Amino acid sequence: MGKCLLLGGGGFIGSHLAELLLNKGYQVRIFDRPGVGLGNIKHIRGRIELVPGEFARGRDVKKAVKGCDYIFHLIGTTIPESSNRRPKHDVSSNVISTIRMLEIALAEGVKKVIFSSSGGTVYGIARKTPIPEDHPTAPLCSYGITKLTVERYLQLFNHLYGLNYIVLRSSNPYGERQGTGGQQGVVPVLLRRVKEGKPLRIWGDGSVVRDFIYIDDLVRAFLKALTTRTRSRVFNIGTGRGTSINGLIELIRRVTGREFRVEYAPGRKVDVPVNILDPRLAGKELKWKARVSLEEGVRRIWKCELQNAK
Repeated sequence: MGKCLLLGGGGFIGSHLAELLLNKGYQVRIFDRPGVGLGNIKHIRGRIELVPGEFARGRDVKKAVKGCDYIFHLIGTTIPESSNRRPKHDVSSNVISTIRMLEIALAEGVKKVIFSSSGGTVYGIARKTPIPEDHPTAPLCSYGITKLTVERYLQLFNHLYGLNYIVLRSSNPYGERQGTGGQQGVVPVLLRRVKEGKPLRIWGDGSVVRDFIYIDDLVRAFLKALTTRTRSRVFNIGTGRGTSINGLIELIRRVTGREFRVEYAPGRKVDVPVNILDPRLAGKELKWKARVSLEEGVRRIWKCELQNAK
């Protein structure tokens, strides 16, 4: 089946993808920072190869890539809001490090690179929804700019050297094992606060609309990108349905059966008003579509939260 390298595989998406690949018979090597928490992959630790290292250090990346057939590029050193505060760091740690990795991948004979891009940021303010892949790209944050730049370098390496690649522009992923201590992952963050009896804190007035995709659906798309021959290189991975943050709050109230207070803070410049992805190309060429509704996904995470509280 081949050996898959998951760059950043110890994280939320990577841990679910590693589990799926193992179950499909692939060998899995995970590359992540030394000392990074391994809680997400503790249940599969005996079935994977773990290579610690820094993405910005070429010799670490070369060690990780050697002997691998496929690379899933999941590493990102910034998030949308923080990227605007340190754009030089964003470029050096993500773009420059990725170019170095692609050069190593070529030298080591890697068969395919699958890149986790950002359908939520690369398009900017939507001119129409759902957003198709040929929609103009106008990111409002450095994070989106660097994601788009990496996409362009993948295209260049394919043109110059024949490096095979697929780009997945995912919408807003959510699911079990997603961190609740940061500024991303609004669904599990809000559910954790409900469980703890704390008020829900929202940026803006709650009117922004997002396309939420459950983690099991997302990693199935990565598997399809690995195994399917396609004419296209870039795919939106989303549900094609939008939900406002206020709508999400009402859904959480209905699923949990609990009452809570909502606190609204000033909106952020990185947040576009509406982001809903058109997934029809992935349906046509990858034979993929989202299966889990937002309500079902919220119910699964809430059940997990209650079990963890016992």
